[in-house]
Amino acid sequence: MERVSHDLSAEQWAALQEAWDGACAYCGSAGKALQRDCVLAISRGGRYTLENIVPACLSCNTSKCNEEVTAWLRRRRLNERAFLLRHHEIKLTLTARFAAQPSRVDLAE
Repeated sequence: MERVSHDLSAEQWAALQEAWDGACAYCGSAGKALQRDCVLAISRGGRYTLENIVPACLSCNTSKCNEEVTAWLRRRRLNERAFLLRHHEIKLTLTARFAAQPSRVDLAE
C-alpha cells in the first residue's frame, strides 16, 4: 500500500456510496456496512482512486480478494454487464463532478 499513490478523498468515498444507493456495487445488498474495494486490485496495479473504488459488502470484498473483477462476477453468477455499465456511468458522472470542483489548494489562493 505504501508503494502506491492513493487519492480517494472522504468526500469522494461518500459520493460513491451515495451513487451506488448505499448498497454493495456487486451484489446490491443494502443495509450492511460497506468497505472500499478496488475494482482492479492493488496487487494487479490498482489504486484507491475515484475511478477504481466501489462500495462492497464484507462478503463480496472478502470473496473477490484480488481476483479480476469480471471473472469473479461470472464465478459468483452476478450480473457482470449490469455492474460494468453502472460502474462506468458512475465513474463518468463523479469524475466530471469532482473535476469541476475547485481543489482546496485553489480555494486558499
